[in-house]
Amino acid sequence: MEKTIILKEVSKIQAFNATCSHCDYDVDLKQGKYLVDAKSIMGIFSLNVEQPMTLILGTEDAAELEKFSKYFAE
Repeated sequence: MEKTIILKEVSKIQAFNATCSHCDYDVDLKQGKYLVDAKSIMGIFSLNVEQPMTLILGTEDAAELEKFSKYFAE
């Protein structure tokens, strides 16, 4: 499953990373040609956090997407 998200504030990035860390499946972020593990705070900060990125969840359970709803791009 994929969804566009925006993480502009450091506190939002930290909360997002904590949410990802509790997932028992792969959680990735894609921005342009870059793909990083969202469970890695350093990976997230290697992207341009001022720009939208694509959240990729390694699960087919649609309920899991709800965990990340507060980060969705409007």
